[in-house]
Amino acid sequence: MGVTKSELFQDSQNKLALIAKAFDHPARVAIIEYLLDHQTCICTDLVSVLPLSQTTITQHLRELKQIGIIKGEIEGPRVNYCIDEKVWEEARDMFINLFSRYVPDNKCC
Repeated sequence: MGVTKSELFQDSQNKLALIAKAFDHPARVAIIEYLLDHQTCICTDLVSVLPLSQTTITQHLRELKQIGIIKGEIEGPRVNYCIDEKVWEEARDMFINLFSRYVPDNKCC
């Protein structure tokens, strides 16, 4: 991957960094929150609740799908999106494992 030199890091570190990309923009967080609340959506559902154009929302949905955190199923002329349960559980476990490793010892700076 050239500049990032991701090949120098463990697969688990690269995977966690990729999953973290799903949360690196507030629009993606809003889309994920919408899916958590509604289980499923199409792009036009999001256009009515987010202050973004359909084109921008489509780009964020594409990025979330590429990361793997959501999946889309073609239904006629549109795509119905939902959380990918397997990837979601894996991501949850990865973040829990990372955050649970910190144990404050009052000797930190």
